[in-house]
Amino acid sequence: MTLKVTVAAVFLFLATIASSNAQVNYAERFRAAAAQYKVLMRRLPAERFPKTYFAVNDSLGTSDSGWWCSGFYPGTLLQLYRETKDPAILTEANRMLGLLAKEQYNTGTHDLGFMMYCSFGNALKIDPRPEYKQILINSAKSLAKRFDPKVGCIRSWNGKPGDFLVIIDNMMNLELLFWATKVTGDSSFYKIAVTHANTTMKNHFRPDHSSYHVLTYDEQTGAVKHKGTAQGYADESAWARGQAWGLYGYTVMYRETHDQKYLDQANHIASFILDNPNLPSDKILYWDYNAPNIPNALRDVSAAAITASALLELRKYNSGAIAQKYLSNAKAILKTLSSSPYLAPGGTNGGFILQHSVGHLPAKSEVDVPLTYADYYYMEALTRLKGVEIDH
Repeated sequence: MTLKVTVAAVFLFLATIASSNAQVNYAERFRAAAAQYKVLMRRLPAERFPKTYFAVNDSLGTSDSGWWCSGFYPGTLLQLYRETKDPAILTEANRMLGLLAKEQYNTGTHDLGFMMYCSFGNALKIDPRPEYKQILINSAKSLAKRFDPKVGCIRSWNGKPGDFLVIIDNMMNLELLFWATKVTGDSSFYKIAVTHANTTMKNHFRPDHSSYHVLTYDEQTGAVKHKGTAQGYADESAWARGQAWGLYGYTVMYRETHDQKYLDQANHIASFILDNPNLPSDKILYWDYNAPNIPNALRDVSAAAITASALLELRKYNSGAIAQKYLSNAKAILKTLSSSPYLAPGGTNGGFILQHSVGHLPAKSEVDVPLTYADYYYMEALTRLKGVEIDH
């Protein structure tokens, strides 16, 4: 009971920061998040990975290691350990890495960047073990096997015969391939990442720089057969998390290649997001920019957290008013996420940090619930903002 009161008091403090210019106590913020994840640790069944929490029956939604979100829980734990040096957090992270390691050979998913780089990539930064490096190399090899030179993309989903499905989310998995080229000297990983990004930039984006969610290519010719959505409101709508994936992905592309066209693309996407008439004043995105019931549409905290983290990196590659715009918007997002109703009171929410994300509304799956990737990118964004305000 004492722990819950203490954590709740910390979160109350965070929620009542008076202005965006107030100095954030980052140490307290990370300690509070770590305490919350200890609640999640105690509830998590052995051999399972957390996905979400259902308040209606006070239960966790979990998965096995093959689910695309499996890397986010250990990844968040490792981010928290880096900031708090709490040994219990590291012990749990290492336990989960042991369960996840076998996915290095999984060629049935494009999500190995999410699964393995967000987990073992963070682990390698903390403890550069040779086995972590090899797991990541093997993961990159598995991901590369899904690349088709005729299409010029990595296959995302396995569709019906003749169809080659690519989703905007796949931009997030390219970072693993760039890493693999740097550590192995094998340029094939780099070339796959660049080819995929170029094909996606050519075909996935509309004139206003918003993105489709799913493209169907002809597997034999590489021609585009259909442009649409799975998780958004409509084929021609702008699904919020998809826009965030694109923003983050092309920011990484510029970091890894220094090719101006990728910086231009990231800036264009940022403009679509930040200048959008349907961007709420508190910066927490509606789940789709074209949702028909705006302003009463559900918000997607995961999309907001990803966007904040991407903007904080993108600002480094710009200057002047543009860089300041990205920084001020990222800070505004994080200030709102760090307060009610988005930041969960200590000891609640099944141990998740943030509330009110939207996973797949059309399928009525994970709607208005906490999600592991929302927590992951929130902690990443906080770490990046700490670097701006304190470390530098």
